[in-house]
Amino acid sequence: MKKLLWTLPLVAAVVVGWGLLRKHSPPKVNFTQVKRINLISTLPTNGKVEPFEWQGIRAERAGVVRSVAVRDGQRVGKGEVIASISDPSLDADIQGTEARVAEARANLSALDLGGKPAELADLDNSLKQARLELQQNQKEYGSLDRLAQKQAATRVEVDAARQKMQQVETTIEGLERRRQSLVAKSDVAAAQARLQDAQAALNLARERAAQSVVRAPIAGTVYGLTVRAGGYVNPGDLLGNVGQLDRLRVRLYVDEPELGRVAEGQPVSITWEALPGRKWEGSVERKPTSIQPLGSRQVGEVICWIDNSGHELIPGTNVDATLRTAVVENALVIPKEVLRRDAQGSFVFRLHDDMVERCAVKTGNSSVSDVQVTEGLREGDRVALPSDVSFKPGDRVTPVMASNGLG
Repeated sequence: MKKLLWTLPLVAAVVVGWGLLRKHSPPKVNFTQVKRINLISTLPTNGKVEPFEWQGIRAERAGVVRSVAVRDGQRVGKGEVIASISDPSLDADIQGTEARVAEARANLSALDLGGKPAELADLDNSLKQARLELQQNQKEYGSLDRLAQKQAATRVEVDAARQKMQQVETTIEGLERRRQSLVAKSDVAAAQARLQDAQAALNLARERAAQSVVRAPIAGTVYGLTVRAGGYVNPGDLLGNVGQLDRLRVRLYVDEPELGRVAEGQPVSITWEALPGRKWEGSVERKPTSIQPLGSRQVGEVICWIDNSGHELIPGTNVDATLRTAVVENALVIPKEVLRRDAQGSFVFRLHDDMVERCAVKTGNSSVSDVQVTEGLREGDRVALPSDVSFKPGDRVTPVMASNGLG
């Protein structure tokens, strides 16, 4: 019993002493080691996909869409029918103008033959009869003239026969002049003008009819098709698009402060949330020429080209992108989270013996997780990771090395 009474105060003293010692021991702080790696400097951003070459498919006239001959994703050749637009008035116009052309052509043909067939036939009949009559008169005159020479007929009868013959000759001359005057040059010119006018009207009607058939402006793949059979369209309405999708243009929106890291020819990787795990590769083709607002951001549009031989990426989609801006071999790096900044510049907390000290650093390229240190640290230095423990330069700490290290 006495032994137990002596033991209890001793245990209590040990517990109190251990608590006081623990209260004044240096706090535990996680550290990581400065290492050398091949640093791939990347710049993550977002963008939008466009076809390499494309044109809009537009209606050229108003009307009801009678039929749509294609679907989204279908490959078409230049001039291939996309849709047809119905306009009943066009058929009536074409039929009317075709009739006008036929009539004008028939009139011109008649004039080329010397006149209208009915008038020509009437004149030809009159001429035929007059010539027969002339032949008879000539025979009668010849007979009377021979008889008069034998004093079997009088000169009066001969003169009467001659006059009768001359009258018929005059009639024939008049009929021939009338036949020649049926077609004047002005009549032919007027008929030609009427034919040309009718033909122009027919061509116009046919052109309007051709406009009712919507055709592909270029060869490629149809996408963004909005037209449906039975819908009404106006001239200029966008019915869809056709473009070359084997190669795509991507407009990347890079924040203004990061534009200095971008250069033509840099590799770029594209990902799309709709196809997780899929990646498209390309390169930077053109740097931005201006800065523009994008929501709350000020960005420059960096143009990239990517291969899309499988046609999996769709124009108009929003994508994520990673630009590879630099590759630094054997770079001295630290995790981004250990880097601190204040009014004096960038710095880290470095472990020296069992104390932390402020160490000013200069940085270079960076990746998603690491940043290159160009001045201030050496390989193997240990730097403090972010911690809930409060400390300042000169404080003693109990260092705990992080197991994950750098990557």
